[in-house]
Amino acid sequence: MASQPYFIPYQEARSEVEHLRSRFIATVSSASETEEARQFIKKIKKEFPNASHHVPAYIIGGGKNRIDYCSDDGEPSGTSGRPVLTVLQGSGLGDVVVVVTRYFGGTLLGTGGLVKAYTDATQRVLERVEKAIWGQLDLCSVNIPYPYYERVKILLAKAECSNLQEVFSEEVTISFEIAADRLEAFRNTLTEMTAARVKVEVIGHAVRKVPVR
Repeated sequence: MASQPYFIPYQEARSEVEHLRSRFIATVSSASETEEARQFIKKIKKEFPNASHHVPAYIIGGGKNRIDYCSDDGEPSGTSGRPVLTVLQGSGLGDVVVVVTRYFGGTLLGTGGLVKAYTDATQRVLERVEKAIWGQLDLCSVNIPYPYYERVKILLAKAECSNLQEVFSEEVTISFEIAADRLEAFRNTLTEMTAARVKVEVIGHAVRKVPVR
């Protein structure tokens, strides 16, 4: 990943446009490695096996530290892959892959028409993208006496902790993920709330997509 933070797609999105009866179906997803992008392209080709073209473009990484790729997939040179990649490059997104699937409608679009259609399809699908960033998360666990359970659950919600798992025994054991930059404040509040009876144990670390609200 680049040293500068950059946005990525949070989840897959799709949009469709039509130009002179040709359908252009644009699908976007995140991809943090070249092989992941290639597998996504294969998946789209398998989903639309009878399409005329599957024009891919991707950016792996972000900022100045990245890999850019595109292909015309049989369309006239420079009329499809390059326009799709140009839109991606102007979007500010990284770790992103787009495939524009075309179903030929019987009318030739010409060079300018193809550039416009592929550009339009890519712009439309990017408008639907929910943005995220790569977030550093701490994987934690706490053992909670039952009298503190409800208050700790509220605190976990306020800290936007995720992937909560609970085990009920003599105490309640909760495992969860929390943004690394929120852990110290969470730990301090928890210590004060429980008179230091409940302590946070960090059991691991992870990198995950964090949506930008």
